Amino acid sequence: MSGRAELVQELKILRKGRGLLAGRIEDRVGPSLRSACEVADDDGLVAIRQKVAGRLSELAEHLPEDLRLAALAAFAITAEARQPLYQDRVLWAARRVDRDPRTVRRRVDEAIDLLAELATGSSPASSAAQPEARWHTASLSVALVLDQPRPVVLEHRRIVADQDGLRTLDLAVSLPGGRDGLSVTVLYGGTLLDRGMEASDRWGYALELPRPLSRGEAWEVSILFEPASALRPHMVCVPRHPCEQFDLRVRFAGTPEVRVLDGAFQRDVSDPGYRGRAHQIDSAGEVHLRFRGLMPGLAYGARWAE
Repeated sequence: MSGRAELVQELKILRKGRGLLAGRIEDRVGPSLRSACEVADDDGLVAIRQKVAGRLSELAEHLPEDLRLAALAAFAITAEARQPLYQDRVLWAARRVDRDPRTVRRRVDEAIDLLAELATGSSPASSAAQPEARWHTASLSVALVLDQPRPVVLEHRRIVADQDGLRTLDLAVSLPGGRDGLSVTVLYGGTLLDRGMEASDRWGYALELPRPLSRGEAWEVSILFEPASALRPHMVCVPRHPCEQFDLRVRFAGTPEVRVLDGAFQRDVSDPGYRGRAHQIDSAGEVHLRFRGLMPGLAYGARWAE
């Protein structure tokens, strides 16, 4: 059994009964969960509960709202849902989201799968899989225009240096046709460096800043992308480094059905089985979405019908 599968089983055991408030909690927290939550052999009951609750709460922050609520209720982390039985906590969550208990149980199972995937590093969202952070994005604004002969993407980014001497920003963009025919114009903020193709559809590039930045110093860059071919029917940000906020505007030629991707796994972006919540296009043919606290490796943005 893989580490992720073991963790899923241990989480399903932990949710039973009183959840994290169960007696002899040390016997309910298995080796995979201990490792994921950094529980030491000599930790007492209070420390075990605090570490497990803290880690699960931290991971749950990166789940969609409905799954986050279901997960925190299932383990009795949410104060209002600290009933003695799992089925009572499911009923509490069902009333909160106006769904039947069977639906909530399915959401708990889905949440547990995602928590295990995040905790074990099966997802690129695992912090251990990320490069050392030399900078992070304070704000990212992207405008995609689809009602012109060729799509246009305008990106404005404000970054903050996390170390002294920062001189380059490593970035990437995914396109169906790769680098061929892509026009890239740096409007301000640095000099473009071509890193070549990192994958069949992902082009790596960097921006060399005009001078080194000091730790804590902010910098702004703006880039215009003009792909030669049609884009896939989605626009998402999958940050490599922490991103505090992301604003996305898309202007459509028609009125397709639009779905929001908020902390989705990358495989879900093009998976028709992953729906996401619906979002209305306004009278100008546009949508405007805002995301906060983006987690590296997860996808945030919009998907629409072709």
